Amino acid sequence: MKILIVEDEKNLLESMLKYLSGENYICEGTSGFQLAEDKIYVNEYDVFIIDIMLPDGNGLDLVSKVREKNSEAGIVIISAKNSLDDKIAGLNSGSDDYITKPFHLSELNARIKALLRRKYSKGSKILRENEISLDLDGFNASVNEENVGLTIKEFQLLHYLIVNKDRIVRKQSIVEHLWPDEYDFHSYDFLYTHVTNLRKKLTKKGCRDYINTVYGIGYKFSDEK
Repeated sequence: MKILIVEDEKNLLESMLKYLSGENYICEGTSGFQLAEDKIYVNEYDVFIIDIMLPDGNGLDLVSKVREKNSEAGIVIISAKNSLDDKIAGLNSGSDDYITKPFHLSELNARIKALLRRKYSKGSKILRENEISLDLDGFNASVNEENVGLTIKEFQLLHYLIVNKDRIVRKQSIVEHLWPDEYDFHSYDFLYTHVTNLRKKLTKKGCRDYINTVYGIGYKFSDEK
């Protein structure tokens, strides 16, 4: 899961980035409206955490821009305001949830997990795809109820491919999504290694190989070969 946090309070932004990264999310952060808008149109994210009051714009306008580009992403509005009108405005703008400052990071994490369950697994913490099951809270994968033993990156790769089922996902998009601060487009060898290891671990447990290589482009998770 890749998260963009838009928050102008430096200490809070750093705390959220550190905490959520420790929960195995892939996180990016920015403190301004314009920088956030640029990221929205360039990168793909699963969840947005957006402060309403930004120094150079209104967070609700960012929510609208997210919805214009990505109707499926989860959005949590955070604000120092606690009035009913502000909450209604946030939800009407297209956000999924609203949390008021000050808040505990564990509460924010719980809301993100609940949001992801609603988005991707119909309220369950388990995402099922044929014989594969993904525990979205525990970051564990199983095949026919037997644990596969994936690394965090392998789990994130598998989850990303599953939620994009039947779509061709470009190599560059995968690398940007899973390794936002490390990617080097001169070589995709480390991505090939992760895909190879993921395939081996799944098929060793008796799973059908659903990961199709689209040569020169990327990969597609599909029931069809």
